[in-house]
Amino acid sequence: MAEIRNDWTRDEIAEIYNGPIMELMYKASVVHHEMQATGEVQVCTLLSVKTGGCPEDCAYCPQAARYQTEVQVHKLLEYDEVITKALIAKENGSTRFCMGAAWRNIRDNRDFDNVLEMVKGVSGLGLEVCCTLGMLTEDQARKLKEAGLYAYNHNLDTSEEHYHDIITTREYKDRLDTLTHVRNAGVSVCSGGIIGLGESEEDRVGLLHTLATLPQHPESVPVNALVPVKGTPLEEMKRVSVWEMIRMIATARIIMPGSMIRLSAGRDEMSVEEQALCFMAGANSIFAGEKLLTTPNPEFHEDKAMFELLGLTPRPSYKQHPSLAESN
Repeated sequence: MAEIRNDWTRDEIAEIYNGPIMELMYKASVVHHEMQATGEVQVCTLLSVKTGGCPEDCAYCPQAARYQTEVQVHKLLEYDEVITKALIAKENGSTRFCMGAAWRNIRDNRDFDNVLEMVKGVSGLGLEVCCTLGMLTEDQARKLKEAGLYAYNHNLDTSEEHYHDIITTREYKDRLDTLTHVRNAGVSVCSGGIIGLGESEEDRVGLLHTLATLPQHPESVPVNALVPVKGTPLEEMKRVSVWEMIRMIATARIIMPGSMIRLSAGRDEMSVEEQALCFMAGANSIFAGEKLLTTPNPEFHEDKAMFELLGLTPRPSYKQHPSLAESN
């Protein structure tokens, strides 16, 4: 039986990551069957509630104010529009609804008060509520928890060594501090990264090592493939292959066996067959709906057809792995 460890070494993770791809997939599949309900996939919907105008310089992000992209800036959405979107997501099979705002950090102002009301409203629909709002303090995390927030997303993006090649407007420690605040507030942690940022395989191992050696593994680990966007510094980057995604997913599954591993950005470019390989390698969570904040994503009806073909069912809301049940 797979065990949940927080003392992985980089060498151990590198050995897993660099193993023969078929053997890696097999090992990950065994762990997946031991630790997860393999026919279930968590279906999440991500809505941008405030788009563009961000002061950060994340090289991959079309929402950074300093880049000339086609993203249209809009202020915080109205409460009723968000609730309507959440209801549509629920009707289409989503059990987690994530609201994203292009902020560097949360400010204690009217917008934050409005987000707290949105959290209350979406939670009242029976959906797991997730937010990704940038950096936050422990007090802000506590307020979100009290409003009904179930999970908070704050990706590490890449390894600490590669981080300043991608982002200079904040430190890696800032991201880790936010994860600590989220955990201390009793909110489920969602944190992963992006591949295709010009990083090395050692950087990918480094990212996985950081996640797997946190005091407690993130309950959700999104694995994103860069979607190059015109106008950003990474617009000319080559798309990563499905085999690179599989290596990340399978390794994450083996070293964080109790976590949900989410097949996230880049899925729009994958065939059903490629996505099936990712599910076999241990992915058991997806984002559904036509957009992930500002980038394309398969539509609900396409995912429903895929689920039917592969014999998959949406994971119920609030279902936890027994080993993680104490965290929420």
